[in-house]
Amino acid sequence: MAASSTDQSTHPVRVLITGGAGFIGSHLVDAHRAKGDEVVVIDDCSTGQAQNLMAHQDQITLHRCDLSEGLSTLRSSQDTRFDLIYHLAAAVGVDLVLEDPIGSIRTNVLQTDALLEFAREFGSPPTFIASSSEVYGRPGASVFSEEDDSIFGPTSVTRWSYAHAKAIDEHLALAYAQQHQLPVVVGRFFNTVGPRQIGRYGMVLPRFVSAALENQPIRVFGDGKQSRCFCDVRDVVTVLPKLLANPDAYGRVMNIGSDRAISILELAELVKTVVGSDSAIQRVEYSEAYPAGFEDLRHRKPDLSRLRSLVEFEYSYSLEETIADLAEQIKNGAPHQSGVSG
Repeated sequence: MAASSTDQSTHPVRVLITGGAGFIGSHLVDAHRAKGDEVVVIDDCSTGQAQNLMAHQDQITLHRCDLSEGLSTLRSSQDTRFDLIYHLAAAVGVDLVLEDPIGSIRTNVLQTDALLEFAREFGSPPTFIASSSEVYGRPGASVFSEEDDSIFGPTSVTRWSYAHAKAIDEHLALAYAQQHQLPVVVGRFFNTVGPRQIGRYGMVLPRFVSAALENQPIRVFGDGKQSRCFCDVRDVVTVLPKLLANPDAYGRVMNIGSDRAISILELAELVKTVVGSDSAIQRVEYSEAYPAGFEDLRHRKPDLSRLRSLVEFEYSYSLEETIADLAEQIKNGAPHQSGVSG
């Protein structure tokens, strides 16, 4: 069991966060630094941004390199004692997966294996592995539960390579739990949103907000009736340490997100209202935005009963607050990209 953040009788709590300069990772750094924990980050900043960590630049250790190099550096310096590990480094976003499927597959599978082996080799601390709702594939139900079957499309459609890779990550994590008793928790994220998220790789909310701020058309793919559940990143990161502190979560998969659904068209309208924008909402056929054979899921809603049976979890941020905070950040000069993905 990891030491408590408030228990300094032995040593300060030491945390390793891969992908810690990224969107979710940097908020997790904030949360642990607020407790006074010692934080080490490995991030090559290919999708994350070092500026996300500027508030902590003198209080954390950042290894700006790929994960293999970062783990090698820790090994060679014998800097290997960690009380908690979070593996958030990954190739994320539909656009990135379609642009570089080979790199995405290698990143998502090989890095996860390397991280799990590092954790096993050096003390087996509680370890969180980030997964995705994409693992459900084509849904067989309107609400996704962790024990549901996964139904993927054909391997000839690149879009499914991300789901397959994250499924392999889960198999690896659960195998380490079974064979090596590694206290691992797998979290399937459902549309995490909020400040520091950028639209570069197809993330829908920052693209909508960026377009609305510029009074540019908000482009909604398909009929806009596809629905998603959006959860503020600041709520999400409160859950992760709670899961790693609960042995009943070890060796299990957890849905993490909101279970309040909204259609993409409704989201576009809400963004316009919150931002006070005159943007037109423009419908775009999937065939104009993605390669032939691309499939989008009509609905994606998690069953959160397993998560809530293990930890206390309710939302602190409304979607309106999240949109307003993201808009404020973008207006203050954060990197963004106009346009949208549905």
